[in-house]
Amino acid sequence: METGKLIVITGPSGVGKGTLVRELLARHPQLYLSISATTRSPRPGEIHGKDYYFVSRQEFEQMVQRGELLEWAEYGSNYYGTPRAKVEEILDMGKSVLLEIELVGARAIKETFPEALRLFILPPSTAELERRLRGRGKDSTEAIERRLDRGKVEMAAAGEFDCQIVNDDLDEAIASLEAIIEESYS
Repeated sequence: METGKLIVITGPSGVGKGTLVRELLARHPQLYLSISATTRSPRPGEIHGKDYYFVSRQEFEQMVQRGELLEWAEYGSNYYGTPRAKVEEILDMGKSVLLEIELVGARAIKETFPEALRLFILPPSTAELERRLRGRGKDSTEAIERRLDRGKVEMAAAGEFDCQIVNDDLDEAIASLEAIIEESYS
């Protein structure tokens, strides 16, 4: 049986990674979305093992020490990482795995899993990214400014990735993602 493909999707906060991933999963149920581990507390409605694996800081640090994570990073005093065993199990079954992760983790994947397909999602403009972040209504003005500043740094790294997709039109962005993924299997 052929091994599946690891597909990494990254980009700045507010670019629409989650929307693109949900649409890909709806259109391609054979894809598996990796569930990250985190030390942050669950938000209302989030379920352990479905949205994240919620673990203590000590448990997470032990996972790091035991080499149980493909990648990990610290954001805003919380750890986030991708458990290795489940990803490898799914890949060994011949299925492809999607990772929707931040830039630091996506860079680390290049080291730990160099054959991964690494895709960077870009906004059509910084102004549009700001409009999307403000439109969410979830963050304070200060938090939005921090996300925009970090987003500019992250967008400068887009060239490090195998492909860049501008998420201007959802259908076009999905079509681009599908074509790139399909081509990677050829």
